[in-house]
This record gives sequence, C-alpha cells and structure tokens, in this order.
Amino acid sequence: MDRKFVEFRLGSSDISAVRFGISPGHELVHALRTILRPQSAPLHWGWFRSLPAKPSGESFRLMAVICGVDGYMPDFLTATPSGDMTPEEEAERLREVPDERLRFDLEKMVLRSTGARQQEIRDLIAAPDRARAMIVEAWQEVWDALLAPVWPQMLRLLRADVAVRARRSSDSGLAEMASTLHSTVTWADEIVRVQMRRHEEIVDCGGTGLVLVPSVMMNARGCAVLTERPAQPTIFYPAHGVSETWHRDGADALDALTALLGATRARLVLELQQPLSTSECAALTELAVSTASHHLTVLRDAGLIDSRRNGVRVLHTRTPLGEALAGVG
Repeated sequence: MDRKFVEFRLGSSDISAVRFGISPGHELVHALRTILRPQSAPLHWGWFRSLPAKPSGESFRLMAVICGVDGYMPDFLTATPSGDMTPEEEAERLREVPDERLRFDLEKMVLRSTGARQQEIRDLIAAPDRARAMIVEAWQEVWDALLAPVWPQMLRLLRADVAVRARRSSDSGLAEMASTLHSTVTWADEIVRVQMRRHEEIVDCGGTGLVLVPSVMMNARGCAVLTERPAQPTIFYPAHGVSETWHRDGADALDALTALLGATRARLVLELQQPLSTSECAALTELAVSTASHHLTVLRDAGLIDSRRNGVRVLHTRTPLGEALAGVG
C-alpha cells in the first residue's frame, strides 16, 4: 500500500515562527471519540472508568453527529491553537465562527456520513445561526461532563511536554526536536512530513509558521494536521507521559511527591506550574521568606525548578524534570 504524506514546506520566516499551542477543542473531540470507541484508546480506560456514567443526552449526541468516530473533524472545532488557549476562549471562538466556515466544514462531514446523520448535518448547514448556537451549547455541556474535572491534570501533561520539547529544540535544534514528535513525523530540507492514513497534500506555510500541539486524548498511533486557511498550519501529536493513570487528581501526585521530597518541597513543586516569587511561595506554604528561600534553593540545585530575576523579584518555575515529577500521579 502506498504511503500518504502531508508536507509542510517552510521558508526562513516560517522556521522562526514555529511554536507550540494547546487546543481544548481537539482534546474534547478525541475524548468524545474515546467514549464512542473505547477499544481504540486503552491508555484512556482509567479515565473512562472514572466517569460517573456513560455520557448521553442531546448535547453528547449532537457532538457525536458532527465529529464522527474517526478521521476528519470539522476544523472550526480546533482552529488556531495557541500556547495559552483556555476552554473558555475556545468556546468563545466557536461563537464567532463565520457562516461560510461553518458550512464549508460541515459539508465535508456530509460527504463522510449517510442516512439520518447526513440529513441532520444538512439541516445544520441550512440554518447556520441556529447550528452555531446549538454547537456552542453542546460543546460546553460535553466539556463540563468529560474534561472539566480532569483539565488541571491534562494541562500539567501538556505543559510538561511543551517544556521538554522546547528544551530539546534549544539544545539540538528544531529539526531534531520535530523528528521526535512521533514516528510518523520527519523534518529535512525545510520540509516537515507527516505520514497519514488517507490524506496527502503539500502545504506552503507562507511565512506564518507552524504550530505544534501536544494532545493527551488523541490516539498514540498517529498524528493529525490542520492545513486549510484560515486555520494556521498545525500538527497535533501525542503528548509524552500519558499512561492509564494520567487522570488521577492532584492529591495523588502530592502524596507521591511528599514521600519523595517531604511535604513542603512537594507542595512547592506542585504550586510552581506558573512563575511565582519567593514571597508568594512563602505565603502559599505559610513559611518565613527565608525558609521558603532555603527550600527553593534545594529544589533548584536538584534541577526541579528554575529561578530567574525579573526586576526586583526572583521568579521560580518548574523545569522539565520538575514537570515530569509533578505528573507522577
């Protein structure tokens, strides 16, 4: 069987604009697909079993209709991921999807469906204002049921992956880093190639760069891409560190880290998912500033945090090693 590839062709301005993003919408579609076909995602069985009940109802049914169980999903659900994208921002972008974009993407789903499902998508296309409102409401309800409870754990894994790959890019270069995204991705001669099951295309990034988006929920056997404007050229790839226990909450991580580091240092490692000053760390742990500073020095010497001066303050944040330890749960 002939192999198919999507090729992203990069100019010099594209290479300088390669960046990472996070896509709550992409995660939600793959969470929904996991529920529709749990046998295809063994790494998510623990999360699946932790759900109070198998999702049902009109919102879940509508999202399943427009997303399907595999392959292409409407691009407007995942367009333009950014490094600081929040679920709230993703839902807000859905509210602003232009009619022509909604129709264009749903027409693709018409071609991939039959029978009653196909007619339902045609009905959505015929009334884009009503369809947009229904999709936004369904998206929010399904998000709240499936991913809102575990989003902090997912965000920790996603940020850890980005931190590790950013460090690898700094140490070894973009091409070397890109070649480790997945076995289906290669970078050579300013061309990033992604092996696909069905789709092939040559994409000129045109100076806008390429967005690399780690994913917790997608199947680890392959990658996905966004190629059509106005979406930013994007590669979605499986994140590092996803195991069947990824969904366990912060209490599990705190218990494990406490056994390893002691209570105070474990708490600091977990809190430093964003830059904090020494005085902020002291306040969070109810310690004197001098005591907090001592613990931060120990963690920095162990390579678990990084400390940088910002004006009169010193800000501390987790290193990739610290991110990995924070995800022990």
